[in-house]
Amino acid sequence: MSAPVFTTLGCRLNAYETEAMKDLAQQAGVANAHVVNTCAVTAEAVRKARQEIRRIARENPGATIIVTGCAAQTEPETFAEMPEVTRVIGNHEKMQAETWKGLAPDLIGETERVQVDDILSVKETAGHLIDGFGTRARAYVQVQNGCDHRCTFCIIPYGRGNSRSVPAGVVVEQIKRLVGAGYNEVVLTGVDLTSWGADLPAEPKLGDLVRRILKLVPDLPRLRISSIDSVEADPALIEAIAAEPRLMPHLHLSLQAGDDMILKRMKRRHLRDDAIRFCEDMRRARPDLIYGADIIAGFPTETEEMFANTLAMVKECGLTWLHVFPYSPRKGTPAARMPQVAKPLIKERAARLRSLGEELAVAHLAAQIGRQHQVLMENPRMGRTEQFTEVNFPQDQTVGAIVPARISGHDGAQLTAA
Repeated sequence: MSAPVFTTLGCRLNAYETEAMKDLAQQAGVANAHVVNTCAVTAEAVRKARQEIRRIARENPGATIIVTGCAAQTEPETFAEMPEVTRVIGNHEKMQAETWKGLAPDLIGETERVQVDDILSVKETAGHLIDGFGTRARAYVQVQNGCDHRCTFCIIPYGRGNSRSVPAGVVVEQIKRLVGAGYNEVVLTGVDLTSWGADLPAEPKLGDLVRRILKLVPDLPRLRISSIDSVEADPALIEAIAAEPRLMPHLHLSLQAGDDMILKRMKRRHLRDDAIRFCEDMRRARPDLIYGADIIAGFPTETEEMFANTLAMVKECGLTWLHVFPYSPRKGTPAARMPQVAKPLIKERAARLRSLGEELAVAHLAAQIGRQHQVLMENPRMGRTEQFTEVNFPQDQTVGAIVPARISGHDGAQLTAA
């Protein structure tokens, strides 16, 4: 019997959880199965999940296909109705050992076809101990799951549940093991990372966790935090970003738009000036800080003037890496019931945002020429700077090592080491 084959769609957290499921499936003796870990962030993501399931069934006639992830959580009936699907498992259930024991070949006919409970009733996020997910260079540690906010465009809280935090002690012990195994960089991940700690005793903040990690794991060379909500950045986190050289100078911000009316209709918790002020203040405190951001193009009711405000904000914030989402209505969200922008216009605005993003990225690359960087090698010829910029090397380097490099040029997408 062969080990199950996993397909991961969507975010880095999904990829992390796939690694946890591989361990659970192996321990339970699951075999000869295909597991699809789905994403629900857009209607297109759900369509791609269905397409992937059909492809697997077509190429593997009679295969056992298990569907899980956010789309399985939010739309279990969509996948249960597909004749190709053997089991549908919710986001909470997929991380439970008992679920996988019930999927062993001799038991799969005895378990319920749909195992999806109310994710909003889940109170804990276990610290799934995946020692080494990522590359040999970088490991990802899930410290938080779920979201307590209800942005009008977002289905994710209904796929992930309310915010739950992994206790700091569990996080620190895992990072100590990762450093002991030779990892030079750890990335803290979560769905709403800056809400970490709100459900724990004494309600610690993300900044407290970051300072604790840096203090208690002194041998960790580089700590990185993934996407944050700038309005939730606590004083300890801001202080750590400004003062801790081992905390990498790269922040990916959940901004979404740069027009106050659109932000209100999105039910975001910040206004345009809040974002600009945060970026200015943080860059003054840490001049080498680089920003990425999520931006939605064509949100319902967005006029050309509102979109122009977003384009201007991108420049005023000094963003470098843009992750552009053309708006796509998600059934069950308030934004899906608002007056929609025409699809061709959404596509055109997304293209303009991406074009601006390319200009900003090239300007950043050009500004690095002649500078010295400490580069964490992801493969023998490519690594990333402290600001997460890719660097190509003319000779092989040791994967996982931090290598000093002087930047001699760029090709429009990556830096070149001398």
